[in-house]
Amino acid sequence: MTDLIVSELVTNAVRYAGGPVGLRLIRDEVLLCEVTDPSNTQPRMRRARITDEGGRGLFLVARLSRRWGSRYGQRGKTIWVEQELSG
Repeated sequence: MTDLIVSELVTNAVRYAGGPVGLRLIRDEVLLCEVTDPSNTQPRMRRARITDEGGRGLFLVARLSRRWGSRYGQRGKTIWVEQELSG
């Protein structure tokens, strides 16, 4: 599950933001995944049609995670995702 989430977020950052992309995984009470890119564009979920080849990435991230969101800094944004840790 984590590999799919990381893949979707990093792919989106590379495709839409360009520039340097950062990845952090932090294990605490939950597994926190953060992907940072230089863009200030707000991520948004789309409703992909059956015939669309893409557009499902953030929907999958939302379904596979406990919660997700974004925050902005001086050099772009960070998309973060929390996942429950299994026993």
